Amino acid sequence: MSEISIILIEDHDLTRMGLRAALQAHSALKVIGEAANATQGLKLLETAKPDVAVVDIGLPDMDGIELTRKFKRYQAETGQTGTKILILTMDHTEDAVLAAFAAGADSYYMKETSISKLTDAIQATHGGNSWIDPAIANVVLRKMRQGIPGESQGSDKTPKTVKIEALASEYEQVLETYPLTQRELEILELIVAGCSNGQIAEKLYITVGTVKTHVRNILNKLCADDRTQAAVRALRSGLVA
Repeated sequence: MSEISIILIEDHDLTRMGLRAALQAHSALKVIGEAANATQGLKLLETAKPDVAVVDIGLPDMDGIELTRKFKRYQAETGQTGTKILILTMDHTEDAVLAAFAAGADSYYMKETSISKLTDAIQATHGGNSWIDPAIANVVLRKMRQGIPGESQGSDKTPKTVKIEALASEYEQVLETYPLTQRELEILELIVAGCSNGQIAEKLYITVGTVKTHVRNILNKLCADDRTQAAVRALRSGLVA
């Protein structure tokens, strides 16, 4: 497998140096450039053509969301669509999350998450799957059915969708062999709605222990690591409308 080329657009020197050192330690990743502000970052994006750009939102001359919007416009004009944008931030407010995706960001990563997860996020983003930090996943899940506000204002009139880990063929085969029961589908809908185990138990008049058993079965059948991933896969696969 060839290395994934990366550029870092981050204004804090120590943070940037730490990111570079951590990513370079991964054999499948290669940092090919760095920028300390958005102006330099845009130029580097256009010339270096990396596979993935890790972009901080809080840049001094232009925020990372505006940088992403400008670069995506450049990509549309030139046809150079190979580079994916992974937003790096401490901001998990709904406005920031939705603005980032409306601008064209491919993934959204919270800074306090471990560096090992960042390598996972970069690899997923490079592979064409949006990596959405669990801390903000509920915001995206809540808006997926409604569409992201502001997208119609762009030059591209085609509706934009947020792609989030669609079910791979092997997962579909698992579901064909071990389909979800009606009760599991009911619980999955409530998971997608953001209900806790206690709330699910109350709504369905069953015990929390029973809910936990059903949730464990759902995760196994969807080959999901956690509830957020299960909810995303349920939406992407059409199990939950």
